[in-house]
Amino acid sequence: MTTRFGATILDAGGLRLTPEEKRFFADANPFGFILFARNIDTPEQVRALCADMREAVGRDAPITIDQEGGRVQRLRGPRWREWLPPLEHVRRAGDHAEKAMYLRYRIIADELRALGVDSNCAPMVDVATGATHAFLQNRCYGFDAAAVARIGRAVAGGMLAGGVLPVLKHIPGHGRAVVDSHFDLPVVADDPDTLRASDFAPFRALNDLPMGMTAHLVYAALDDRPATLSPRVMGLIRDEIGFDGLIMTDDISMKALSGPLPALSRAALEAGCDVILHCNGTLDERRAVADAAGPMSDAAQARAERALAARKTPDEVDIPALAAKLEALLNGRPDD
Repeated sequence: MTTRFGATILDAGGLRLTPEEKRFFADANPFGFILFARNIDTPEQVRALCADMREAVGRDAPITIDQEGGRVQRLRGPRWREWLPPLEHVRRAGDHAEKAMYLRYRIIADELRALGVDSNCAPMVDVATGATHAFLQNRCYGFDAAAVARIGRAVAGGMLAGGVLPVLKHIPGHGRAVVDSHFDLPVVADDPDTLRASDFAPFRALNDLPMGMTAHLVYAALDDRPATLSPRVMGLIRDEIGFDGLIMTDDISMKALSGPLPALSRAALEAGCDVILHCNGTLDERRAVADAAGPMSDAAQARAERALAARKTPDEVDIPALAAKLEALLNGRPDD
């Protein structure tokens, strides 16, 4: 019989699990884990931490990370590659952006898999505007929904080929945010038809991906609640956008959301999210979130199992050769 997963994705406080964390994870049985800079020192240490996490829950739990490149990358030089911000990378690649982004994320997948990490919080297919807040704009792939969708498909393909599960974000679209949701709640006033034609469109084009992450912002024309907590928006994601993968919240402790973490966790699940992502909290806060979230629903469990089934053995590639091709593309030599 398949183990019923806890409806959480949780983090660790440091470079290795403490005895208290091991006991907590064994009891809470989170669906998976997420790594941050505080969890990363050397390749050997990261591999040992990933092994700790999986041993604690007694299974091959997915371990994810934010490795977009640019400002948002947890693995940094000199041990790992440093990457341009995604928007700068796309601009430098020009007409070859899709190929370049595929190569970029196939190489990133190789770095992640070597550490025991098998999921990445990308592609980010939020469509940028001239007013998009600086925390997000250069993380986007462009200003045109169709182009963003094509590049997002290439990003996902590179990771899947490398044995890494992509997490599509931020559903159903964060690009119109003019404040940073880490600290404030963005409110988008545009009408539904405008949102459907632009912001929602890349997510509809990529609705077959195995996992997604919500957007902590209000679409005033749809609901006065943040998307993560809105049954109406979550219903739109499922029924209109057609995304039937596992949906995790963005970090439930971000300041865009207000209220006690257990109440927020329950509200997100009641709205239609499958799993609560909780980051950067104390052990007591993690316990409270896990208790509030409880085990996955039947529907969430089925989506979780489908997502795990999408993990595959990486294809065999010559990573230095791919890196050389990428360098040539970024320097205007596509035929090298």
